[in-house]
Amino acid sequence: MTIKIATISLLLIVLTLVVSNPSKKVRANLTILTAQTENREKKNTVQNIIDDSAKLEKLAGDFQFIEGPIWHPDGFLLFSDIPANIIYKFASNQQVEVFRSPSGKANGNTLDKENRLLTAEHENRRVSRTEKDGKVITLADRYEGKRLNSPNDLVVKSDGSIYFTDPSYGVSKDQEELGFYGVYRLAPDGKLTLLVKDLVLPNGIAFSPDEQKLYVNNSEAGYIAVFDVKPDGTVTNQRLFAELKDAATKGGVPDGLKVDLEGNVYSTGPGGVWILSPDGKLLGRISVPETATNLAWGESDRKTLYITANTSLYRIRLKIAGVRPGK
Repeated sequence: MTIKIATISLLLIVLTLVVSNPSKKVRANLTILTAQTENREKKNTVQNIIDDSAKLEKLAGDFQFIEGPIWHPDGFLLFSDIPANIIYKFASNQQVEVFRSPSGKANGNTLDKENRLLTAEHENRRVSRTEKDGKVITLADRYEGKRLNSPNDLVVKSDGSIYFTDPSYGVSKDQEELGFYGVYRLAPDGKLTLLVKDLVLPNGIAFSPDEQKLYVNNSEAGYIAVFDVKPDGTVTNQRLFAELKDAATKGGVPDGLKVDLEGNVYSTGPGGVWILSPDGKLLGRISVPETATNLAWGESDRKTLYITANTSLYRIRLKIAGVRPGK
């Protein structure tokens, strides 16, 4: 089938705002950018997801390398700047503030069923939880007595269990103790189970809306793997969901991963955010001017897609709501 590319022509508008936080000045450039989409003539098209008038907005920049966005129901976005060792807070009034510093070189973030922050920390090599009083506690930092590599991203199942990936992006080879890069399930009772150990470098992770499938980005191999979830929470039947490779595009690998309520899969990859149908067919791609790293659903209706890129934060309005963390 021939893929036709339709580009939404938008007026380029640049509004420069200067915002403050306790440690630095962050220049937030609210930029309306062109959104590029594909396959708009197919029955299940990206046009059902992104309106022709949708605008990609650049909200803030001048970060070192940002990751792990998560929308809090109290009305703000949290995201990590890994080398800066900071978790930032972005509020609806466009203010960027320091939420936590140091952050343990936090990477991925999500919320549990009680809206407590869960974080994958590179430097501390752990999965942590921020209690209601602000205290940060360790949930998992070892498997069978050996230190984890550098937990990267995580997702919460409706039963309260936490699934997370543990590649080696945050440690050197001589610091590794396990000898493999795993995908784990942390049960509500604290039991840690290794689910997968044969992916090259597992990264982004997400469930289908019915939680019958688990998607995991195998970044260096350039594809999304999908597993069937068994009643006991373990996974089986590993298979290829989709390859995210584009020889014409420089930079970007399958990294952050999210799913909407219709089961469409959104993954950062070469050129921006790839949108795939529940059966793995490419519906479209949101072009991002920097290498996109991760994404999260935001606002009260969960129809705003926030995108972290190398040094900047972006967002775009969509038509379908995303799956709520720890639903």
